[in-house]
Amino acid sequence: MSVLRLVVVAFLLWALNATAEQSVNPGINDHYQDPDYDEWVTVFERPGRELFDRRFQVVYALGLKPGMRVADIGAGTGLFSRLMARAVRPGGRVIAVDIAPNFVDNLLRVARERGIDNLDGVVNDQKSTGLKPASLDLAFICDTYHHFEFPRAMLASVHQSLRPGGDLVVIDFERIPGVSSPWVLGHVRGGREEVIEEIEAAGFRLVEQRPELLRSNFYLRFRKSPEQAQ
Repeated sequence: MSVLRLVVVAFLLWALNATAEQSVNPGINDHYQDPDYDEWVTVFERPGRELFDRRFQVVYALGLKPGMRVADIGAGTGLFSRLMARAVRPGGRVIAVDIAPNFVDNLLRVARERGIDNLDGVVNDQKSTGLKPASLDLAFICDTYHHFEFPRAMLASVHQSLRPGGDLVVIDFERIPGVSSPWVLGHVRGGREEVIEEIEAAGFRLVEQRPELLRSNFYLRFRKSPEQAQ
């Protein structure tokens, strides 16, 4: 069998697998169909929100360097996209990925107004990042993993978009029965261990945890394994 045929077969198998996957949380993204950008800025970029208060520490922990190509998947209002774009200068680029066109349009507008010219935007769908294969050094998913309706398909897409040895950093809510808030327990479908299990099954290896960095969220860094996710 030719190499081209093998590639085609592998793609078809991936597409069939992604198509067959059922939503793990139907409707969780309904309120992002046409979000009010300014309203969500007051939610995401406010003092008292842990990830806003610790935003500089989070970006520092990523270890970004000039020239890197990074994707902020589930970028929202672009808070981390803007910070990361500054961190990869000169020569690097950040791609802000979100399912809401209104978020992408406005975060790019704000970035341009603030003199950030190395930030691009991609409107994706629920099963794909919309990113080119082997185009990234690092993928960043912050408080968005629990919004993946089709985690298997999305993780396969993230895996494909990373270069060999590329990293995936996931930050999401700690979900601990009896400890976490009722909102987290009702909104977030799985905790840290479930997230690790799902991501490792998608062809990644856990290489770092930073329990000292955040309290209500966890920080996990994974590395793309040489083998493709099945």
